[in-house]
Amino acid sequence: MSPVETLSDAHVPGWWAELDLPGLFDVHVHFLPPPVMRKVRAQFDGAGPLIGREWPLHYRGDDQERVAQLRALGVRRFGALPYAHKPGIAEYLNDWAAGLAATVPEVLTSATFFPEPEAASYVARRIADGTDVFKVHVQVGDFDVLDPHLRAVWGALEDARTPVVIHVNSGPVATSRTGPGALRDLVTAYPALTLVLAHMGAPHYDEFMAVAGKYDRVHLDTTMAFTDFWEEMAPFPADLLPRLRDLREKVLLGSDFPNIPYPYAHQLEALARLGLGDEWLRDVCWYNGTRLFGAPSEHPTKGPA
Repeated sequence: MSPVETLSDAHVPGWWAELDLPGLFDVHVHFLPPPVMRKVRAQFDGAGPLIGREWPLHYRGDDQERVAQLRALGVRRFGALPYAHKPGIAEYLNDWAAGLAATVPEVLTSATFFPEPEAASYVARRIADGTDVFKVHVQVGDFDVLDPHLRAVWGALEDARTPVVIHVNSGPVATSRTGPGALRDLVTAYPALTLVLAHMGAPHYDEFMAVAGKYDRVHLDTTMAFTDFWEEMAPFPADLLPRLRDLREKVLLGSDFPNIPYPYAHQLEALARLGLGDEWLRDVCWYNGTRLFGAPSEHPTKGPA
């Protein structure tokens, strides 16, 4: 495609049309119950301890506004990705996310879990109900990925091959529970898990890419990676670009919308300026998502938003 200088949200549909794509498949979008979203926004606004820096949110609309924004951008599939930060909240989030997916056709049915005695039971039930994707945020939840309460959970997810978007990387702020060691512990114990590693594993890109290269069902998402904002915190090493090109079928578009401090278009702009070619962009922005989750036409039609 043509070199990208500055891309605006209004021009995003033309951007993906130039790649001959039917739209965008974004695996890392967040929708949360309004009271929870308000608390999350407060953390960003206050540069909380797991944020680590000023983070001026670009999008602040309600659910209807944000669905409309994604539709205007041409994002044809996206998750809700709730994440539990403490015991006792996961099923509240899961029920809310299931309700959203039932009314918004583009939404992947999303769920979460936390290391607690009930986790195995409700995760098994969500899998049986056809949940498309789970999300866990190890940094925010501050738990051991090998917590005994999660043994049956990981085993069930491994057997079901249900993808899990997992934030186990150490960006933007490291904790004792995150990093390459925690990821290696998890995949060593459960090598057939279907994982999507958030933020390209930043700042430990090399180690996280190595895991994705070694394990057949481990993927990476581009969430915030390569953007000007993220490069200030965790620059992607130029010498890893050939490996990133080779991992083409393992990399999926992620944005972190709406919790981003720049227009959505900048994520796409940042991917294009890597110079990895149109075929790489096509796979990342659409085909890898449809291979992992299925194309939109393969899902039942739901009601209007």
